[in-house]
Amino acid sequence: MVPLVDIVGVTVVAEYRLRLTFEDGTVGELDFTGREWLGVFEPLRDPRFFACVAVDPESGTITWPNGVDMAPEPLYESASLNPVPVPVSARD
Repeated sequence: MVPLVDIVGVTVVAEYRLRLTFEDGTVGELDFTGREWLGVFEPLRDPRFFACVAVDPESGTITWPNGVDMAPEPLYESASLNPVPVPVSARD
């Protein structure tokens, strides 16, 4: 079972690519290139809109201006599989 760990930071590192930081210190990159954006996610087809992502501290996940968000559990699992090394000085 994937733990529920809040997202505390998000950075757009490339078109459809996000670096997520979680409250337990996990940092990973997720590549959404080629994903089919259907239904409420359809506005995310526009890379400029996709880049408007932000963290909602209340829900502990990422969200967009139209109110769409993503469950943090699968994002955490994917980020854990694609870790980004955190410099020692950034951990202090």
